[in-house]
Amino acid sequence: MTRSDPLTETADPPVRHRRNAAATREAILRSALVAFTRAGYDGVGVREIAQAAGVTAMLVNRYFGSKEKLFAEVVEVTFSDRTLIADDITTLSRFAAASLVAAEPRSVDGFLLMVRSVANPRAAEILRAGIERHFQRHLVALLPGAQAGERAALFLAVLAGVRLMQQVLNSPALATADEAALSRRLEAMFQLLVEPPTEQDQPR
Repeated sequence: MTRSDPLTETADPPVRHRRNAAATREAILRSALVAFTRAGYDGVGVREIAQAAGVTAMLVNRYFGSKEKLFAEVVEVTFSDRTLIADDITTLSRFAAASLVAAEPRSVDGFLLMVRSVANPRAAEILRAGIERHFQRHLVALLPGAQAGERAALFLAVLAGVRLMQQVLNSPALATADEAALSRRLEAMFQLLVEPPTEQDQPR
């Protein structure tokens, strides 16, 4: 009969504990993402998030500290996925345009999270910081030439504006537009911001 290894026996419980903790944290984050996207920062409380995750509000606060910190974590996780922005400057405009045209409405979406939470001043600060960290800096690093920060912000404004018309206002004109033609127009708009400004575009 083989003797059991005492090191293995003592190591098992902590491993299981860490795995359960990670699963619990993930369940809370998923619940918070759904809740904040649906109702916005002001429209949902910790108790509701906890109930949907199958835990107590006390446990949510133990893992994240507060509703504000939980929201910040949700923003961080959601914004880390740059689905509309390529990493290659040569395909940036085309990729953004094609992605916008092909985007399907989703119940859980970083854009909807932003739109439905931005009315709260503290949530707006968290969202602004997340956009700066994950999108603005990335675009500034990609864009050649002067005024990269301004052009990056305008690039993001066009993205957000189109998504607003698509997903919040449900624009019939965009919904029924020829997808190929719409994609070409959007690509041309984005490319104006990608290309370095000419001398006449420089501030006087």
